[in-house]
Amino acid sequence: MTLIKSISGIRGTIGGTQSDNLTPLDIVKFTTAYSRWLRMAVPNKENPVVVLGRDARLSGVMVDDIIEGTLLGCGINVINVALCTTPGVEMAVVAKGADGGIIITASHNPKQWNALKLLNGQGEFLNDAEGKSVLSMAEETDYSYPEIDQIGVVLERTTYDDEHITAVLALPLVDVAAVKAKKFKVVVDAVNSVGGIVIPRLLHEMGVEVVEINCEPTGIFAHNPEPIPAHLVEISEAVVKHGADLGIVVDPDVDRLALINEDGTMFGEEYTLVAVADYVLSKTKGNTVSNLSSSRALRDVTVAQGGSYSASAVGEVNVVAKMRETGAIIGGEGNGGIIYPELHYGRDALVGVALFLTQLAESGMSCAQLRATYPSYFISKNKIELTPEINVDEVLVKMKEKYSNEEVNDIDGVKIDFATEWVHLRKSNTEPIIRIYSESKDEESAEALASKIVNEIKAICNL
Repeated sequence: MTLIKSISGIRGTIGGTQSDNLTPLDIVKFTTAYSRWLRMAVPNKENPVVVLGRDARLSGVMVDDIIEGTLLGCGINVINVALCTTPGVEMAVVAKGADGGIIITASHNPKQWNALKLLNGQGEFLNDAEGKSVLSMAEETDYSYPEIDQIGVVLERTTYDDEHITAVLALPLVDVAAVKAKKFKVVVDAVNSVGGIVIPRLLHEMGVEVVEINCEPTGIFAHNPEPIPAHLVEISEAVVKHGADLGIVVDPDVDRLALINEDGTMFGEEYTLVAVADYVLSKTKGNTVSNLSSSRALRDVTVAQGGSYSASAVGEVNVVAKMRETGAIIGGEGNGGIIYPELHYGRDALVGVALFLTQLAESGMSCAQLRATYPSYFISKNKIELTPEINVDEVLVKMKEKYSNEEVNDIDGVKIDFATEWVHLRKSNTEPIIRIYSESKDEESAEALASKIVNEIKAICNL
């Protein structure tokens, strides 16, 4: 079964059996449910407005056509921004005065996947209550569609790339002149999706020489689209071959940013946020937020800059909520997702690129030298599969009790902070699995901590 329903949207593989995969009927079903929710959210509007955009994956046009037609049939007016990044759609919702948005993207998932990511009128992902309301409405069968005089219309077929780039370059902490003066050469890998349109265009505006690989938005991904080291061999070699100052990698919908040092080594996806936050905090004093599974390095640089760090539950919507609560000036997730409220409350690789290049230009250091200035940690990501009859929640409670003398956070699973390392335990929503993320000073120590926790869980479960 590959249809995954969550509060932030619907994700699945194209084709196959209805309700088990993301079929045309499922797309209609969940688009209708979202339309019903939207009508409740803006009850005084005869025809609410939705911004619709997609990444370049192969099923994008088909899914876009179905969603657009369904929205119109539900009495929703549509602004279709076509090929657009996730942050671009989020910004367009606000800029166009729309009531919501749908982003057609399965993010870093392989080509057979697609998804509907659902936005509210602030251009942000639905919160827990809103998402659950949509999922509940999707199971109802008594919905009556509007008659002919009440159906929606397409208000615009446009793009939002130029507006997005212009807004990024206008930010006070983005110094285009300083970047131009450095005459950087950058290799870009956009995994044959929409990033191949916007990232080179942004870089050219900043006076950067660009070497493009996998930048044609064909949707035929040249490699696994998740921007982790195992999938970035080609760009690592290209950075060295072309004598570039760095490499830039984005996922298909351009909300995650990974960087490659000039010597072909990884800057580290976890450290994208760390570096950009350090730069922002050096210019503007304030607080930061990341999720519980992100590197401690963000806390370290925040404290060093005189700010306060807070952790949220995993998920962009939770990070945003905590940022609002604490007044954080920058935040995000350790997967290379940067949220800079000065622009908007959403993970955005474009703003990450612009801020990082400004930082690199001002520092006078190489990419690898800059990376070396930050605390060095290593994260190990593991999981333990349990039998269905085991109560995962009880296991987590017992682990919390076992380490009650340590600093424990239970807002999302159980995170145990030790003096020099941490471990985060989260259960899967769909399988009897506990995900175990551990971080320490080096790979060996992180693996040892994970192994220790796995053995303790097995002992609790008599495995």
